[in-house]
Amino acid sequence: MKQKHYFCTRSCNLLLNIEESGNIARNVKSSKDNTMDLMKVAEEAFKSGSEMPDFGAGDTISVHYKIKEGNKERVQIFRGTVIQIKGTGVNKRFTVRKISNNVGIERIFPMNSPFIDKIDLNRRGKVRRKRIYYLRQLTGKKARIKEKRV
Repeated sequence: MKQKHYFCTRSCNLLLNIEESGNIARNVKSSKDNTMDLMKVAEEAFKSGSEMPDFGAGDTISVHYKIKEGNKERVQIFRGTVIQIKGTGVNKRFTVRKISNNVGIERIFPMNSPFIDKIDLNRRGKVRRKRIYYLRQLTGKKARIKEKRV
């Protein structure tokens, strides 16, 4: 039987047998699993200690956010409607929109930020979409969201 060879670009262009290539593929697969496990462990270690309520788009929440000014630290409350929740794992973030002096203000918060003191769920909204960007064009009574019955 004729042995087949292939080029392995990772190890300085060496020719390897098919039997060896099977072992390499198995090792690469197991090392990928190990890296995913290590990433999960790292994500767990960097999670902030504060508990998050279960909220979604359309809900009105109050975010208690720590702000440092010089050597003082205070908590500022940002109350508004959740427009979207984006990302997964450590990169998860949510956008909150509020109206202040007839000007719409949106702020993006990382979900597990150490600066978030706590989040209060004020009311649940009844919406059909996960991303409610259409609120940006609406003003006044049109911009209201119905409350979800529990």
